[in-house]
Amino acid sequence: MLLPALLATGTLVAELRVVLAGIERYEQAIDRAFKVHPDAAIFASLPGAGPTLAPRLLAALGSDRERWPDALGLQQYLGVAPVTERSGNKRWVHWRWACPKFLRQSVVEWAGMSVRFSVWAAAYYQQQREHGKSHNTAIRALAFMLGDN
Repeated sequence: MLLPALLATGTLVAELRVVLAGIERYEQAIDRAFKVHPDAAIFASLPGAGPTLAPRLLAALGSDRERWPDALGLQQYLGVAPVTERSGNKRWVHWRWACPKFLRQSVVEWAGMSVRFSVWAAAYYQQQREHGKSHNTAIRALAFMLGDN
């Protein structure tokens, strides 16, 4: 019984080595492409973006600055702008579902990291928490606010 498990484990380890080598090649290609992009310095300077999130944010926003005439349009596309619905006397705010999920997640992750590197972001996050918001709700609110600044 032990031999099949050892063989299966050996096979999986070999497959993981191939996958990890492929991931490394992707990371190197992304790093090279990011470094030569004209807007790389802007995204690299974002607080908390770092070597992983800066290229993701650049890819999310793209190079065509005319595509997003205002911050709200971009926030709505990325899914960080809350949706307010009304019906009769009821009103509720919820998370935007129709959006590119990976891009939304990239912006939300950046918002979370910015708390550690930006005094303003940390203060806004703390204010949200003091108003009874959960961690995730506070980070999502921060992601929305980062687009306005």
